Amino acid sequence: MDPRARSMLRLALPALLIGIASSVVLVVVVGLAAQLQRLAWVVLPHGLGITPNTPWWTMAMLTLTGVAVGAIVRYAPGHAGPDPATEGLIGPPLAPAVLPGLLAALVLGLAGGVSLGPENPITAINIALAVALGRLLLPGIAVAEWVTLAAAGTIGALFGTPVAAALILSQTVGSDAERPLWDRLFAPLVAAGAGAMTTALMVQPDFSVPLPAYRGAQLLDLLSGSVVVVVAVLLGLAAVWLFPRLHRGFQTLKHPVLMLGCGGFLLGLLGVLGGEVTLFKGLAEMKYLTLTAADRGVPGLMLALLCKLAALLIAAACGFRGGRIFPAVFIGVALGLLMHALLPMVPASLAVACAILGLVLVVTRDGWLSLFMAAAVVPDLRLLPVLCIVILPAWLLLAGRPLMLIRHRAESAAQ
Repeated sequence: MDPRARSMLRLALPALLIGIASSVVLVVVVGLAAQLQRLAWVVLPHGLGITPNTPWWTMAMLTLTGVAVGAIVRYAPGHAGPDPATEGLIGPPLAPAVLPGLLAALVLGLAGGVSLGPENPITAINIALAVALGRLLLPGIAVAEWVTLAAAGTIGALFGTPVAAALILSQTVGSDAERPLWDRLFAPLVAAGAGAMTTALMVQPDFSVPLPAYRGAQLLDLLSGSVVVVVAVLLGLAAVWLFPRLHRGFQTLKHPVLMLGCGGFLLGLLGVLGGEVTLFKGLAEMKYLTLTAADRGVPGLMLALLCKLAALLIAAACGFRGGRIFPAVFIGVALGLLMHALLPMVPASLAVACAILGLVLVVTRDGWLSLFMAAAVVPDLRLLPVLCIVILPAWLLLAGRPLMLIRHRAESAAQ
């Protein structure tokens, strides 16, 4: 057998198993959080004769969630992982002892209505499990290989397709003149495909929102799409500017229970102001927002947009465990619907796709993932040529701009 084929085959079975396991972990964790969410927001209030969206109940639920997560962060081994404000989607493997606290903090945050997604903690959990088990069972395989396979499997499971993993990992699998890109992507694609297929068999994820079909590309769409993308990027950069200032403000409280309790209280206020549609990770909520956009009008869409943006900043800055991609997608949907309401000549599908593209680009600084999320939420192939062009001014505008991450002073000085 050719050495290249032997090298790829060596990782095929581990990649397949890791992809399946990554999806199972994701589905079980999100399913558990959904059951707790139903208990906290439907069963319990109805049993007590309380309307679930009563302002004081929203305030109480978010505040108690903050206190509970703060207690886990303070007292769990490893403090439930590093400060999420300092971590991207794919990070170094965590110690296994950290995982129970991180898992508990994630489930409580998702169930309690915190405006963060599961992507970062789930990826960290799957990477830690893959590295720990991989080093035990197959110590000859490098840690970096296990990290890549677990990240690929999780990304495939999260987005229901291996395409997202292939696009993201094509930038991170390293360069080797002796090995073609497809050789390097072989095992990660197996993991991503297995993760995506397992998720599809179990829950059939759907990110699309109900919008009128795109009429087809016109020259004017390049201008209007660029305007929407630039507005989205500027809004995102304003959030990036506020992020470290909010983080420093919460850090002055020092104790995690105080930090997250205050953060939960502020999220409760925003939930009361913006309504239930601005709570939780945002995937189901963005579909509801799209269906009710006409009734909300410009003021209602503006309120939902600002409340969700503020909730994302507060939740990420005060220490809740979660990811920023899914809430950014909701914000993009809200901004796109708002732009269409202000400028009806801009097709709603174009406005939403371009707004998602801009917001996710700011949050992740990953062009492939931004294009993928825009195409996943507005799945019309006729939009792709326009999106591939309007991303260029956004990328130029973001060149050299800071990320939505808190960097240590020594690291920042080194760069």
